[in-house]
Amino acid sequence: MLRFFLLTLTNMAVMVVLSIVAILLGMGGRHQTDITALFLMSALFGFGGAFISLLLSKFMAKHAMRVRVIDQPGNETEAWLVRTVERLAKRAGIGMPDVGIYDGAPNAFATGARRDAALVAVSTGLLTSMNRDEVEAVLGHEVAHVANGDMVTLTLIQGVVNTFVFFLARIIGFLVDRLVFKTERGTGPGYLVTVIVMQILLGILASAIVAWFSRRREFRADAGSASYLGQARPMVSALRRLGGLETGALPENMRAAGIAGGRLSSLFASHPPIEERIAALEATR
Repeated sequence: MLRFFLLTLTNMAVMVVLSIVAILLGMGGRHQTDITALFLMSALFGFGGAFISLLLSKFMAKHAMRVRVIDQPGNETEAWLVRTVERLAKRAGIGMPDVGIYDGAPNAFATGARRDAALVAVSTGLLTSMNRDEVEAVLGHEVAHVANGDMVTLTLIQGVVNTFVFFLARIIGFLVDRLVFKTERGTGPGYLVTVIVMQILLGILASAIVAWFSRRREFRADAGSASYLGQARPMVSALRRLGGLETGALPENMRAAGIAGGRLSSLFASHPPIEERIAALEATR
């Protein structure tokens, strides 16, 4: 959940800033009647915003959650965490991720722009509320997110929806400016206001589309954990445990990489219901 939260929040902020800069530089006014040029500009800004968010994801995660990366294990639990992630990473065929701990309610996440330079972090609440088999299953789930390239996949999807948000917001802005505010030359205040408002509204709709894809990725990460451990039981047990816990909230653009979802509407939830995830795992036994 944390990765999705931070990725979405950072992405929307970057897109709004890029949009305002484009308008102030007159880019929207020059190209608004040239559909091809507008679409190309939309793709540049749309994918640019998504990939900037991706490149910042690891930095944002560390600072937003105050993650303490384990450079040298200070106790047996930290040493076990590093060994476990190393073993799972080898099974997944990825480079060793950074391993971190942060203070908070039960949750965990993985993030990073590259499969071989990711970050896997768990909360102190998760470590104290689960046994080691369950924690290992959760770590396997996060490593599977990295191995499956979920951050890059979601970034590409985000880039596509960003492009259409950027494009449609300007088309609607142009129409409102011409038909409602009767601006005959160039663009007026109506264009600027409409574009910003539509960018936000369409961005919310885009978040629902990305969340739908995120929910599909969760089933693959659960299955990945079961594959690495050679059995589904630990992951099922971990999910059942999570079902009875109050899980910690994660920032927007990191939610999709968390082990547990939030209390959002099902339309915007980055994770499927735990019952569905358990049923999917049990069906593979």
